[in-house]
Amino acid sequence: MGTIRRVLIVGGTHGNELTGVYTVQHYQASPELVRRSSFETVMILGNPRAIAAGRRYIDYDLNRSFDAHSQTDSGHYEVQRAEALRAQFGPAGTAPADVVLDLHSTTANAGVMVILDQLDSFTLALAAHLKRRHPEIRFYCSEGSGRGHDSLRSLAPYRLCIEVGPIAHGTLQADLFHKTTAILQTTLDYLDHHNQGTSAVAPPTDLVLYRYSGTLDYPRTPQGDLLATIHPHRQGQDYAPLAPGDPLFLTFAGMVVPYSGSAVTYPVFINEAAYYEKGIALCTTQKQQISVAGGNILDQQKL
Repeated sequence: MGTIRRVLIVGGTHGNELTGVYTVQHYQASPELVRRSSFETVMILGNPRAIAAGRRYIDYDLNRSFDAHSQTDSGHYEVQRAEALRAQFGPAGTAPADVVLDLHSTTANAGVMVILDQLDSFTLALAAHLKRRHPEIRFYCSEGSGRGHDSLRSLAPYRLCIEVGPIAHGTLQADLFHKTTAILQTTLDYLDHHNQGTSAVAPPTDLVLYRYSGTLDYPRTPQGDLLATIHPHRQGQDYAPLAPGDPLFLTFAGMVVPYSGSAVTYPVFINEAAYYEKGIALCTTQKQQISVAGGNILDQQKL
């Protein structure tokens, strides 16, 4: 990767995820905290109308609105907002971003999650650096989920999503707020050292990746109404192995519905509140460990 000229920090892509909203507002009030000498740092609120309304979105999920080929209703506020952001920060925009750092929170037990849309050498080297500085981070690789094409962060060739939880939408939590800002500061420092050519030679670093493989919905009636909830033994067990036959759902009548997949998976975003409307009870992943040095994968194994 060449020189980074502009880094875009976004909060409030979803208007009721206040960790990102207040992080951006905090830095807008004190821009010296995110200013670096080798690139411009731009801070924006992704969905101002949804933030004002205290809602995830107004007409349509902004984080699914950036694939121009999939959007036909230009009357949606979020589609218009996506077009405006693309015209400003997209590759052909007036102020193109090289890196987007998008800040989110979830009701699922994600802990401190960093989402990688791609596994190029620059992203892997950055991920390894973050892991060394913040060992609590878990890395979710979203390749194949569509987020690399239709999310706000897809505006830039390089991007990270910082996702923290569990936290109720519309609320703040001190520890998750400060973990978000700490990772953000580490990332900005890394990008600045990259530009100045002062990055230290790092030892090989082991990373565990949870790689997206699909989604599962709740049991529903033909009309789409829920028939079951997440089983109590599975609730909050993000990243824990789920084997065929393990309890997954519990119907309202008290019947256990087991996981019917053919192999062990490692679910994330279990029972995320905003995913009910999307027909997603959880995302399935495959767990993989890789050894990274200088952005190159030296070794990898499925776990």
